[in-house]
Amino acid sequence: MSARSFSIRIAKPTDSDAVSAVLAASYSELLTACYDSDLLIQALPHFSKANPTLLACGTYYVAAREPGDLVGCGGWTAEKPGSGEIIEGEAHIRHFATHPEWTRHGIGIALLARCISDARPFGIRKLHCFSTLNAECFYRAAGFHTVGSIDVQLGSSITFPGILMSYEIA
Repeated sequence: MSARSFSIRIAKPTDSDAVSAVLAASYSELLTACYDSDLLIQALPHFSKANPTLLACGTYYVAAREPGDLVGCGGWTAEKPGSGEIIEGEAHIRHFATHPEWTRHGIGIALLARCISDARPFGIRKLHCFSTLNAECFYRAAGFHTVGSIDVQLGSSITFPGILMSYEIA
């Protein structure tokens, strides 16, 4: 593969450490543009670790430069994050990240396209996303619409501001 080529595959539980490394690198660097450093210090431990349930669900993906060298991750689930609620025909974009050295190389959009393509056969007609403030432009450029501001509760004492977005699958 060339220096900026990558492939996308379904994540496996054994990808846990590599996914955690991408999440930590991405969020700790890229979120600083829109979030206060004190909030990030408190919040990052809550969402910079790979979620074992996502890694085993079959609808979570990784972008790899070569085996073991992950540069992005993200997926979807029918279950609403935090509640497990399922609404027929709807799904949720989950835990997207691109390594900061690999932004603007098509990884995020390739992962999102895979999510949309794979969700269609399951009868998913609408995707929802809890976007970070700085990712709103990415999702909007991909066809998502901003629904409004949200506060995501992390643990019992941390409120993390975000944007609720949605996408109609044609």
